[in-house]
Amino acid sequence: MEVLRIATAGSVDDGKSTLIGRLLYETNSITTDKLEAIEKASKRRGVDYLDLSLLTDGLIAEREQGITIDVAHIYFSTPKRKYIIADTPGHVEYTRNMITGASNAQVAIILVDARNGIAEQTYRHFYITNLLHISNVVVCVNKMDLVNYSQEQFEKIKEEFNALSGKGNFKKQHLQFIPIASLFGDNIASTSSNMSWYQGPALLEHLENLDWHTEENELPARFPVQYVIRPKSNEHHDFRGFSGKLASGVLKKGDRVIALPSLRESNIKDIFRYDVSVDHAEAGDSVVITLEDEIDLSRGDMLVLQNQPFHSAKELSAQVCWLDHDALVPGKNYLLQHGINRVKAKVGNLFSSINVQDFNHVEDVSKLGLNEIGFISIKTAQPVFADKYAENKQNGSFILIDEYSNNTVGVGFVV
Repeated sequence: MEVLRIATAGSVDDGKSTLIGRLLYETNSITTDKLEAIEKASKRRGVDYLDLSLLTDGLIAEREQGITIDVAHIYFSTPKRKYIIADTPGHVEYTRNMITGASNAQVAIILVDARNGIAEQTYRHFYITNLLHISNVVVCVNKMDLVNYSQEQFEKIKEEFNALSGKGNFKKQHLQFIPIASLFGDNIASTSSNMSWYQGPALLEHLENLDWHTEENELPARFPVQYVIRPKSNEHHDFRGFSGKLASGVLKKGDRVIALPSLRESNIKDIFRYDVSVDHAEAGDSVVITLEDEIDLSRGDMLVLQNQPFHSAKELSAQVCWLDHDALVPGKNYLLQHGINRVKAKVGNLFSSINVQDFNHVEDVSKLGLNEIGFISIKTAQPVFADKYAENKQNGSFILIDEYSNNTVGVGFVV
């Protein structure tokens, strides 16, 4: 079964934890003993309903404050698909948690409180989904029961969100608006009679039928070398293979490839998945590749097809989300890790920061603080084989690492 990765986002008290709990409940993903424990905990809290938010708020501080702080990965399945939900925080101070949680998602669910409409954090959440090029976004207008299931209120929020989405740079995003009441399960697993005016799918139905497959196989082939395999055994005395995960594209036996950075060329002799020889590898496959010629390749190098364009640069322009309490300032040194290739780097210019309320650029900024997003130039000591993120997201992102603390301080997207 295929796996669909989902990132959830919502402002404080929009009901995100309850929604996830309801999805688990409706798909029979809660064990009997856990369900009994939630029932008892709900009674202790003095509520007369099943508080499904208790399923996801795992930290003590989360349960005490009724908020989400850390990213939690929650698993459930249906007969058709498996799902992994990255439950990300809604508070502005945890923006970095949302970015990391949503980085591998194929779909994002953004919650909006039907009573309050679009909040400040909604702008930030949508900007991040736009920045990460998440193609499918589901806008769940929650707590419809508290506005008497008003179609007028739902349409008003939908109109506001459509106006917001028009400001984004990633125009291939598909928005699906669903009115829900997660506390009672309205429009979660099946359509609700309380909102007969809504003619669209329930949330789970939409997720079940979502065609999320990207065209990664049609992108240029990018094979970063993770490890060089030399068994040196009697059976495989001269074996020399290059293992890694094919980031994008397709590689086949006999393909003419170029090794970066040496620019040496050779043909693919064989492709192995485990110990089985296969004719080709597709994006996402972890394989071992052997070449017809002896080429010096090591960890961090890359194989690309001869007839496809590639990029090798020591200076990059990028959009960066800052994740550290110590601000980003021009002239500071970091380690830049692109895939498995780690090189020394220095920040050149800080061109601007982004106002996520209106998506406008703020010029003449001297630093980039925690949870802020901006545009920079960066120079590297060794070549980086990155594509523009808009052209190939699997090969267009990187992280910045503080070389003294070893903390990940920023995530960047090549522009």
